[in-house]
Amino acid sequence: MTYPIFQVDKPGLLTSFQDLGRKNHQSKGVVASGAMDTTACQIANLLVGNSKEEACIEIAVQGPSFTVAAKSATIAICGADLSPMINGTAVDMWKTLQVNKGDKLQFGAPKGGVYSYIAVSGGFAVPIQLGSKSFYSKANLGLEIKKGDMLSAESLPSPLPARGLRHEFSYTKEVEVRVIRGPHESHFGTEDFEQFFSQSYQVGQGDRMGYRLQGTVPLSSPTHTGIASDAIPLGGIQVPEDGQPIVLLADRQTTGGYRRIGTVITADLPKLVQVPPGGKIHFKEATLEEAYEALEEQQLFLKHVEIFIQK
Repeated sequence: MTYPIFQVDKPGLLTSFQDLGRKNHQSKGVVASGAMDTTACQIANLLVGNSKEEACIEIAVQGPSFTVAAKSATIAICGADLSPMINGTAVDMWKTLQVNKGDKLQFGAPKGGVYSYIAVSGGFAVPIQLGSKSFYSKANLGLEIKKGDMLSAESLPSPLPARGLRHEFSYTKEVEVRVIRGPHESHFGTEDFEQFFSQSYQVGQGDRMGYRLQGTVPLSSPTHTGIASDAIPLGGIQVPEDGQPIVLLADRQTTGGYRRIGTVITADLPKLVQVPPGGKIHFKEATLEEAYEALEEQQLFLKHVEIFIQK
């Protein structure tokens, strides 16, 4: 049995169900998908008493408009500040919010960041396909959010005590992101690496598949005729013939034949995806050991959040 939560008045531009993605299926050509900012998505779920792996509604740019269909429900909104409002009144983020039947949940102008997440107590009732609730339109995977739809919870939403984070999240338009060099080092010269790690890159076109970056000085043209198509990791940085990097993200292709100069470390991906078009990214070289340490710190932070919330 499911329980109605939201009537979709307007779906918004980039609204979809996303969890932590489809794991272990890229070898079969299945795109992983999943939340762009996994930290914000997990914290939203923790605040409303869900598993960290539960799906949220991911929104960006122009948010949706929902009418609450449940008698009452507990929700949380985390990530980018897209000016959330209930019945026209601004509401806080990173904390539990109680909504009642007939309330209008809407969003206004973006104030900081790109991707925001809505979690509901009880979790969204979305079919699990290949181990995930994430929506990927090109393969017809997951449940699309359309105007007039009724979005439901898997279990009866129960009131929760008011709780929120003391930690303050802020998303800036200029960030430093750590990168592990490789795997195609032989396709780049010493000057390429010096240029890559010294200049800033402006975010140009971007979507869930990847962000195109623009540097003042392009990297050199390929010194080899090409590379064999290989698996594309999350955060892989491709450099096509124009010498301008592309950071590959949640909806990236499973394989590709462009040379890759490096890979953004997992712990820094949440802040990278929250940089809006026109923002700037600086790359800093990191070791594999540093990447593991940063990931461990990130996971420890989430564990502390979980413990704090459960008190």
